[in-house]
Amino acid sequence: MGLAPAPQKLALAKAGGNLTVTQGGRKTTTAALALGPDHYFEDVALTAKRVKTNIGVIRDPGHAEPWIIAMSAKPSYLKTLDYSNRWGIEPMFSDFKSRGFGIEHSQIQHPDRLARLILVMALALYWAVSTGMWDQAKNPLPVEKKLQPVSPKRSHEESCPGSHAESDAPSDSSQKPSRSHNSG
Repeated sequence: MGLAPAPQKLALAKAGGNLTVTQGGRKTTTAALALGPDHYFEDVALTAKRVKTNIGVIRDPGHAEPWIIAMSAKPSYLKTLDYSNRWGIEPMFSDFKSRGFGIEHSQIQHPDRLARLILVMALALYWAVSTGMWDQAKNPLPVEKKLQPVSPKRSHEESCPGSHAESDAPSDSSQKPSRSHNSG
């Protein structure tokens, strides 16, 4: 199965909730669509330019906000998931093109040279993001220092005998019963 065409620029309901949608002559917003009972909308006019598109909404348990995905394909659950998977790479493409690296202005003609440039840009982007994340963790801004760190809850597996967390703990045989198995 090939990659789906790049999704149109429409993000989470929180960010895209103010986009105007016209469906069947009725105006509403993308947030109102996401909160309604339906999940898939065909042939809607999006924004003031009335761009015709289809919209899929995914409301997964455990996620605070729904995903609102504009797409050219007929929306369904699997098709909306397929389009949503593209969001992981779309920001990188944008960084490579117009938001920083300007690859379109490189004038490189040879595919092998372009491939090497993309590799170097990907490594540079990875280094920049990792360095920023490291700096944020080591040197938080005053506002970030005020936030209480959230300690992760211990999972059931971490507290089970024989788990990695259990094996790192000091052993006290007087408190733990012996578990021996006879092989019969």
